[in-house]
Amino acid sequence: MQIENKYIGDDKFKNFLNHYNCPSSLEVVKMKFAGAICSPNLNLRPTDVISSLWEEDKQPRLETKKEAELFFKFFMGLWDEMFALVKQNKVTLAKGDKNELILWCDIRYQEIEEGFLEGFWGGCADLKLPAYIAQIVDSLSELAEVYLKLGQRLKDKKEGEEIYKTVLHTDKTAERAISFIIENSVLPRIDELQRKVN
Repeated sequence: MQIENKYIGDDKFKNFLNHYNCPSSLEVVKMKFAGAICSPNLNLRPTDVISSLWEEDKQPRLETKKEAELFFKFFMGLWDEMFALVKQNKVTLAKGDKNELILWCDIRYQEIEEGFLEGFWGGCADLKLPAYIAQIVDSLSELAEVYLKLGQRLKDKKEGEEIYKTVLHTDKTAERAISFIIENSVLPRIDELQRKVN
């Protein structure tokens, strides 16, 4: 009997990513998995997404069969966790810290652009999407750029309190966009999307 892949929790998973010198933060990995689960690219496998977290020549060397099994088991625990959140349409962005607003904007850009959208495209330059879904995906990319601009304004020491409100509003808009994609493009075919390691 195969043991269920259980998520090991955020703190342990961050240590796991550090151990393997993963250049992506936990926030980005979570959103990349969510995007990949939502992807219309049905040939996309979890192993492809996991491999994409490292540059091609910098992927970790797994020395033993046991290490390889644990490596994929931990990643699939997070994958299954994100699958459950997609299925419940409860994917949210990481909690931000008002006192670290520049960092918040930077993480948001990465979560959306390098996380969700990269996962969603799944290595394809072009996917057949209904026009209304394509528009929402494009709007997410535009929202990612908004975070970059807000971060730059903060670096230029411009109206911090006003930017904080704008970041909160942009967070809600981004989460609504992701929720719309899930509700209209993913949930109707959710049972086809349960992907395995191989």
